[in-house]
Amino acid sequence: MTIEELKHLKESEDKAEFKEAKENFPWNGGSHRKQKDRRKCYLGYIVALANEGGGYLILGMADKEPHQVVGSDFAKGEIGALEDAVYEKLQIRVHIEELFDENGLRVVLTTIPSRPIGKTLKFEGVPLMRTGDSLRNMSDEEIFKILSEQEPDFSAKICSGLTLEDIDNDATVVFKEKYALKQNNESFKSLDTEQALSDVGLITDKGITYAALILLGTEKAIKKHLPNTQVNIEYRQTLAQTHFDKREIFVNPLFIAIDEIWKYLNLRNSDNKISEGPYKFDLPYFNEEVIREAVLNAIAHRDYTITSEIVIKQYTDRITILNPGGFPKGVTKDNLITVSSTPRSRLLTEILEKTGLVERSGQGVDKIYRITLSEGKAWPDYSKTDFYQVELNINGKVVDSAFASFIKEEQDKRGVYDKLGAFEIIALYRIKEGQSSLVKAEILELLEEANLINQSGDNYLISKRYNEILEQIEGSDEDKIIEYVKANAPVRMGDIVELFANRLTRRQVNNIVYKLVKEGKLESEGNGRYTSYSIKENE
Repeated sequence: MTIEELKHLKESEDKAEFKEAKENFPWNGGSHRKQKDRRKCYLGYIVALANEGGGYLILGMADKEPHQVVGSDFAKGEIGALEDAVYEKLQIRVHIEELFDENGLRVVLTTIPSRPIGKTLKFEGVPLMRTGDSLRNMSDEEIFKILSEQEPDFSAKICSGLTLEDIDNDATVVFKEKYALKQNNESFKSLDTEQALSDVGLITDKGITYAALILLGTEKAIKKHLPNTQVNIEYRQTLAQTHFDKREIFVNPLFIAIDEIWKYLNLRNSDNKISEGPYKFDLPYFNEEVIREAVLNAIAHRDYTITSEIVIKQYTDRITILNPGGFPKGVTKDNLITVSSTPRSRLLTEILEKTGLVERSGQGVDKIYRITLSEGKAWPDYSKTDFYQVELNINGKVVDSAFASFIKEEQDKRGVYDKLGAFEIIALYRIKEGQSSLVKAEILELLEEANLINQSGDNYLISKRYNEILEQIEGSDEDKIIEYVKANAPVRMGDIVELFANRLTRRQVNNIVYKLVKEGKLESEGNGRYTSYSIKENE
């Protein structure tokens, strides 16, 4: 690389670090005593850049673009020895070269390789990363992601001591029936247990896998070999309760347990009664498809190397599911719905998919969102997930029966293969909430063509049909304004507009208010932006 090419490098995008280092640049902490100062040295920056996947450390050029050459005397005449010293300290091989500009000013370019897969590099015992001009400690989450790069498939490991006698007969029958149905392979049901498990990789020539234990193992075998695979359900009447009212523990093979878990949760299930106007239907607090998918997701994606167990907390109107280990590699709260992740237990997840228990390699999060939002319930909440556990909160209350009615009406009009999918329903929910900027352009275009949304300036509003349903359920917009003014008078136009935020434009609200003033139902006082509204005395 030439000096001219170096001048065009960007520190963050090209993983380059520029230091003037005209003289006396520290090689290994220098005379500083504080760790935050000692790390700002040659070895410290090599550690940070290697942890970022490799890059360039350039000494003798200014930090600010266009990175003017100032010259450096660092390691003059000792380049070979420096490369050996770096290897001795960090066990990585860097390439160091000297470059000279037209004025003879010297630049020292160190090309740094990426850290080894699954391993962090450390300076004085601390793994470092760059942040602006600083070097900081890597977070636990960043370290975990690196260490997980070589994480083996736990479910594919051989469970020492597990035999065919430890496989539950009833669970095996369910497994073979579901596999035969999903794969359209009727003959699979007639295979003996060993052959059936062997055909899908649950048994190898080395033994029986942990996936077989989790899916098909007897209660006795699970307690002996993997007791943390149990699922605990705790029931509390209120969120404020510390102690549970009742607790049930499930240690069955998964092909049996998933039905029993749902039956147990469904014992305390009740219905949201939608009966406003012409819209009469019931929606259970806990949708069976959503809960099954969420529980199977937790079992498929949990970290089995952590001794904690899955806990399901049930309340009268909501369910919280906690499973050990954070999101799988590559998954974040921001990309949760769209990302195609690599599950921790790949063999286990593959069997769940092949038997139809889960969708798309155990992901199924889009299914949870699609059904929950379609029922007019709150956004499924993963916000409390951290490095150590995934926490999903599902609120069973219908908070927008008009949206549930709107989606139901639209789906009923469509054919079997033309239903609104997860991304369309998520988009409609976001547009209803005034978040159209979060929706992809192609989805907006599709919804607009279907007359489900309308463009309003730079934003989009949900279809007028939703507003009509809302009026039938909750009363007219005029009635809402009158009730609001009665309770809060005097109010200004901005207050009334906020009442209909994300549903009506300011102009639409203005028109309704002016109509009410004209009809003598409201009276106005003041002019322009200082106009306020109240109820006329005779009203």
